[in-house]
Amino acid sequence: MAEEELIELKFRLSDGTDIGPKKYSPTTTVGAIKELIFVQWPKDKENAPRTISDLKLINAGKILENNRTLAECRVPVGELPGGVTTMHVVVHPPLSDKNGEKQLADSPRKNRCSCSIL
Repeated sequence: MAEEELIELKFRLSDGTDIGPKKYSPTTTVGAIKELIFVQWPKDKENAPRTISDLKLINAGKILENNRTLAECRVPVGELPGGVTTMHVVVHPPLSDKNGEKQLADSPRKNRCSCSIL
């Protein structure tokens, strides 16, 4: 595979730290990328994902679907050849039961990360 065909990505965590950059094939799926992020997740982080399904990847303001490839998810507008694309990683564990929802609703609001894409 030619060098210029690879997509260089880095992944921005909610605290502003990054995983990467690293080059990936355009045929790599979002699910495979999530697996790599899960394995490389810094062990000292408080808000660590428990499973791969806890991770959400965001590119150009859209949550990426696991079965899509990087080529399908890329937004070519504004990208420079040879540049690094930054994707945001959000940890969002699914609520499994009604008790978890009640505890979440009753708990005081904590400061949470929010991203604004300008």
